[in-house]
Parts: sequence; structure tokens; C-alpha cells
Amino acid sequence: MGRVSRSGRLAIVLAMFAVAVAAVVWTAFNYVGSEPATVSFTTGHQAGAPVHLVAQTDGAVGTGAHPTWVSYQVQTPRSGQWVHTTLWQLPAHTRIDVTIYQFDSGSALRNQFFGRVTGTLGGRARMTGQSFKVINSNKTTVGHTFTVPSLGINVPLMGNTTSKKTFCTSGPCNPATQLNHKVTFSFVTPGPGNYRFQCFIPCGGGRYAGNGGPMQTLGYMGGFLEVV
Repeated sequence: MGRVSRSGRLAIVLAMFAVAVAAVVWTAFNYVGSEPATVSFTTGHQAGAPVHLVAQTDGAVGTGAHPTWVSYQVQTPRSGQWVHTTLWQLPAHTRIDVTIYQFDSGSALRNQFFGRVTGTLGGRARMTGQSFKVINSNKTTVGHTFTVPSLGINVPLMGNTTSKKTFCTSGPCNPATQLNHKVTFSFVTPGPGNYRFQCFIPCGGGRYAGNGGPMQTLGYMGGFLEVV
């Protein structure tokens, strides 16, 4: 085989460079494109009116790349459709009335601090119509928490008994027919910004300290309140 000319070698190098650039662009595009959708509660919102945000926590999301992962889902404000995302857009300086249907099982808390309700209006939440400030996980289980560290919000969500026939094994679950704890509370959004929320009950099964997988993945047990 003859030697490749200088121009030929240059063409090969340029071709390899183009392939490398294309690979980087493709990777970046897929990374950005993998971000979950944003559900907006601002469209059509009238200033001064409260926003009703409805979400659920499932032991297995049932869809997407990781159908067996535990996850939040949120209900769209107009169609009432359950959407697998943890990017929720809210209006600034507005009362947010939250309803979370907790379908997952639970366990004892590693730190009882996360069994206390903080940062809500009145410093309380309601479960099945009863007001509460603390869940003692030495007496009952906690499945997840809704926690917004920068706003001082923490609401524990009681766990369910897996042995009951109506226990939901794959989401989205049905609040009307499947076992859940309905938890309600309210808070007021601050000024515009991105405020991280997450669960502080480690539930990344099979991972170190339970903190991998869904615990560290946007769209599952962590997300952002996008206040605008």
C-alpha cells in the first residue's frame, strides 16, 4: 500500500475531528433533551388567587426509562393528567395549596427531624382530614418527605401497608380506588427563582445508603419549583 499524501492525512484528521465534534454535540443534545417537561401553574392564573397543586408519590413510576423507580408525579391544572416530572412552575408571592397522595410503603426515619412539619402556613399539614405537626416514625412508617430546604418547608408523608389488596404497585395510581394517605398543606411562594425540592427518606434501593438512582435523578424524587 502506498504512503498517504500530506493532503490525504489532513483530510483524515479533519474527518476524525468532525466525527468527534458530532459525537459531543449529539451527547449534549441528548443530555439537554432528557430533561423532564415543565408543568406550569402560571398559565391563566389570576393575580391574588391561590394555586392548587396536586401530586402523588409512587413506589414504582410505571413508565419511562426506569419504570421500577420510586417517583413523584404531578397533575396538570387543566386536563387533570398525571405527568412524570418534578419541574413545577409557580407564580411568585402566591398561596400554593398542595395535595399529595402518598401511595408508597414506608420505614422508620433515620433522623426524626424530618418527621416534623415546618414552613407551611400555620406550621401544620392535614392527613385524612386531621391536622398534624409531627409523625413519630417510632410508632408508624414514613414513605417520603416533601422538602424545600431553601424555603424551610418539610412535610412527612406516612407510609402504606403493602399487604392490603388495594396497595398500588405501579403508577400513576388512582386516589379513588387505591390505598393512599392524602396529605394537604399550604405555603406562599417567594420571589422569582429556582427552589430545589426533594425527598429526605433514602429510597434508592440497592445503592449506597439508599441515596442513588431515583434520589439523585431529576424527575423522580428531586426537582425544582420554578417561581416566576
